[in-house]
Amino acid sequence: MGLIIVANWKMHKTTGETADFCRSILKDEKQFGEVEVLICPPYTSLTTASGILNGSTLNLGAQDLHWKQEGAFTGEISGSMLRDLGVEYVIVGHSERRHVMGEANARIRDKVKAALESGLKPILCVGETEAEREAGSTNSVIKEQLLAALEGLGTGEMKSLVIAYEPVWAIGTGKAAQPADADSACSFIRQVLQDEGGSETAGKIPIQYGGSVKEGNIGSFVEFDSIQGALVGGASLQADSFSALIQAARKAVQS
Repeated sequence: MGLIIVANWKMHKTTGETADFCRSILKDEKQFGEVEVLICPPYTSLTTASGILNGSTLNLGAQDLHWKQEGAFTGEISGSMLRDLGVEYVIVGHSERRHVMGEANARIRDKVKAALESGLKPILCVGETEAEREAGSTNSVIKEQLLAALEGLGTGEMKSLVIAYEPVWAIGTGKAAQPADADSACSFIRQVLQDEGGSETAGKIPIQYGGSVKEGNIGSFVEFDSIQGALVGGASLQADSFSALIQAARKAVQS
């Protein structure tokens, strides 16, 4: 299983800034090798990014979606709308959606289902808060989030997932998890997936680490067999730093 590195820009970049980034990152495309690179801009920049990335090896993702395909949901975006723009992946259950926007496990399950029904690949985020970590509840929190999101899914649907382990206390803080702790959490995730879908299914689902990832530490995470990439926030906002991170990850798994 190869690496998948995802840029989550959150609420950053105008369409012009998106165009500049995409043109710049494509200059280094040949340096990424077999690494799957995914750009998740804001909704307003999806069309711009899609047009520039079309025909390249870089893929397009969205940062969220609504759980219904259409209806009276002012300000929301459906999976079919995202597919219409050339989107292939969508982030679901990011900690900011869970803890800032108040999305519960049941709502995230609905979004995973909606993504799959629209032909999108969900990047399902799971992870504990600092208080939960200090209470020794990391595994129980992760398992609860995973089982809720996987409820009702067949093994074929599960194989379309990407799982991102993102400890809430490490996101945007500059304080990354210790690589060994990330390995432990990701290994636990793999075990839960195996218990739910069998070893053959679990073996096809990439598991990423996310939380203050950068060029200088990405190698220490992806050198573990349990971790197949990263969901990157701040370090993905500049093309040069994101390119350097991708190349560092590629080098780490080749050495």
